[in-house]
Formats: sequence, structure tokens, C-alpha cells
Amino acid sequence: MLATFFRTAGTALISFWAGSAIALPDLDLREIAAGIFVHQGRNELPDTHNRGEIANIGFIAGERCVAVIDSGGSPEQGRALKAAVAARTTVPVCYVVNTHVHPDHIYGNRAFKAPGVSFVGHHKLARAMAMRAPYYIEKASRDLGHALTAEDFVPPDLVVQDRMELDLGSRTLTLTAHGPAHTDNDLSVYDAKTATLWAADLLFMGHVPVVDGSLTGWLKEIERLKAVPAKLAVPGHGPAVSDWPAAIAAEERYLSGLADEVRAAIRQHRTMEQAMETVGISMRNDWQLFSEFNKKNVATAFAALEWEDD
Repeated sequence: MLATFFRTAGTALISFWAGSAIALPDLDLREIAAGIFVHQGRNELPDTHNRGEIANIGFIAGERCVAVIDSGGSPEQGRALKAAVAARTTVPVCYVVNTHVHPDHIYGNRAFKAPGVSFVGHHKLARAMAMRAPYYIEKASRDLGHALTAEDFVPPDLVVQDRMELDLGSRTLTLTAHGPAHTDNDLSVYDAKTATLWAADLLFMGHVPVVDGSLTGWLKEIERLKAVPAKLAVPGHGPAVSDWPAAIAAEERYLSGLADEVRAAIRQHRTMEQAMETVGISMRNDWQLFSEFNKKNVATAFAALEWEDD
């Protein structure tokens, strides 16, 4: 059963950062299952108004400690999440799980750097962070108003090669490193205690899926995810859902349709630019932010699929 919202008194939490008190807005968190708290982001493009705080983030609390699942789209949101954890449980944070490299999920990392806190990620995450950090730093300043440095990109000190279990105290999380899909460094988190799958950006609800890894690889990983015995699933964008695995059907239809239409365009000797104008258009009304991402998805898919028979 979905729980009610947990609120702290007042409209602000006080956190201490760099030796001075900073008023932070209370982060809206929903306890979707016992000990699992989710902040639902907005299905929007990152900009100076939302400051990149658009992804689903949150934490899972055990009897011994807490695992934060994605730290947020800004340093401020990371600090707000840290304060929200402290307001809701007395056990400390021991893990920060970065589900993949995208900015809306990792820009709050620095807030959690402390003795006793381990950062956890896919075995390809550190490389992806190192490659993208210079561009992300410039883009964050230009588009979001964030003054980031290399210190904001915290690579994992616990690396998931295939699977890893994290013991939070009377609660064990199973982390799975996926093959190239949304990115080439996707992790999912499964809590057997509540049968909750935190799929992160391997699952999009409402927001059109974004292919930054491999379209065909993502379809393979969807088959793996559908076998997870979950009662609840937390997407990277959109509401948590209780009809698993049916909830991933819309995403699978979109990605499968994209693959079929791109292959047809290639057989017809159409150019990538021509394919970008027509592929997927019949699915436009099914998704938010379709116009912003579908052409990019087509381009990514086309570049890979045009060589698949060679």
C-alpha cells in the first residue's frame, strides 16, 4: 500500500554547509513502501528555473544505515536530500548509489562526501564521469547556473561488475549492472523486503525514453527487468508504479517501434536526416517531451543499426 507523504514542520530545513547555516526547502518525499522514500522530479527539460532538479531521487533506510539512490540535479538538491534523510531517520547514510552518469542524478554527490559513506556505481561509471565532467561543468554554468568543479563528480569506490548486495541492517539491496541501454553505465536496485525495483532511467513513465547508450541493448535489458519479481517499480522519471511488469510495456513499444522503423528506413536507403523527420511520429501523443528527444533517439539508433548486418 502506498504510504502518505512525510513532512517536517515548517517550510524550511536548516543545514550547515561550508561552516554557515543555509536554509533549504523541505524536499518533497513520499514513502512508497516501508523505509523507501522517493522524491518525484518534473518531466521537464533542465533549465535555470528547475535548476536541473528533474529526476526521481530518494533513499532506502535499513536498521543500520541508509542508501541514497541518486543525489539530485544540483548541489543544493543534494544538500536538501541530505537534510531530508536526517529529518526522517536517525540512522546514518552509508551508501550513495549513482544509477548512471546523467547530471540530473549525480550533481548532488558532493553533499554526501563524508567518512563512512561509500559511493557505489556501475563498473563503467568512473570512466563516463571522467570523460563527461569538463562538458558537464561548462554546461551546468551556462544552462543551469551551477558553479561546479571536479569535486562534484564523485566516482564510485564500490564498483558493481555484475551484481552486488548492500546490507543496510535487516534489509539487503541487490544492485545489478546492466549492459548498454539508456547509457552504458546503468544500475538497477532491488529491495527484496518490499519487492521494490528502483529501475532509475531504465524505466521512463510519461517522459519519452532517452537513448544515450544502445537501443537494441535496452530492449534486451527490458527482458531482464521484466523477470524481476517486483510489486513496485520506481522509474527515473514519472510516478512510481505498482503494476509491474506491465508498467514497462509502453516504453518497450516505443523502443521496439523505433528499432523497426529505423531498420525500415535503412532498407529503403533513406538518410539519417530523412529518418529523423518521420520515425516514431505515430507515437508522438503517447509521450511528454517527444519533440525534444525523439529525433536524437532516431539519430542514435540509426548510427548503430545501419551497421548491424555488416
